[in-house]
Amino acid sequence: MPVIAVVNRKGGSGKSTLAAHLAVWCARQGHAVMLGDVDRQQSTRSWLRRRDPQLPAIAPWAIDQTNMLRVPAGITHAVLDTPGGLRGFELARLVIAADAILMPVCHSVFDRDSAAACLEELRTLPKVAEGRCRLATVAMRVDGRTRAADILQEWASVHNVPMVAALRETQLYVKCLERGLTLFDLPASQVAADMAQWQGILAWLQPVVAPAEPAPAREPQRLAPTLAAAVRKGPRPEALAPATRPSVLDSWRTLGPKKSAPAAVDEVREPGTSVVPQFLRHA
Repeated sequence: MPVIAVVNRKGGSGKSTLAAHLAVWCARQGHAVMLGDVDRQQSTRSWLRRRDPQLPAIAPWAIDQTNMLRVPAGITHAVLDTPGGLRGFELARLVIAADAILMPVCHSVFDRDSAAACLEELRTLPKVAEGRCRLATVAMRVDGRTRAADILQEWASVHNVPMVAALRETQLYVKCLERGLTLFDLPASQVAADMAQWQGILAWLQPVVAPAEPAPAREPQRLAPTLAAAVRKGPRPEALAPATRPSVLDSWRTLGPKKSAPAAVDEVREPGTSVVPQFLRHA
């Protein structure tokens, strides 16, 4: 299951706005999508309650009888909206679940410095360092009358991170979200200029959201007796193709505060366990 996480330590950077729009875009592509709010405030869950049931459906976390958050049945794609101040073990566990991370960045020096520190920590995590979790930035609330877009593009170049789009400052986003909408829910003629700014984000995410079809299987060949016997026993779990492994998001377990971080952060736990971030466990 493709998982897109929207991450920035700085509050008010536009994470929820970006996450809500990405979830609606996925839904309008025909995917069964969950918008999972990893923040205690649960801002996007509140936004989902404003959404008209006749619009493309977006699911929130499912809550079981033990008050644990789980991915609802039938979900094929997930967008995670994360809290400010995310770091350390909580950030590492989020990266385990994510296939792509988008970081919204505003143009003030405080926003840029906070984003730079977050980028530095993300790059120390194996999944990001090895390229198995894509990472890019988005310039948010850009005033076209200023050099904000140029400043942010220069910042991205210095930190060697893609900046895939610059989204303008407009009340259109505010008015849409107040009604449970996004720009993707409006007639194309009304949002043509803004949709053009989104094309870089959508193109960058396309390989994650809709990966290429696997190559057709070859005709089976006659195996040597010893190899055939090994095949009959079945492959070891580590030999399974990525598509057959359990989703890390589906097996993200929290059993209370951890005494110490696991030796291998990049492990895959057994399927069927609860999905709940540590910082929501006692919310």
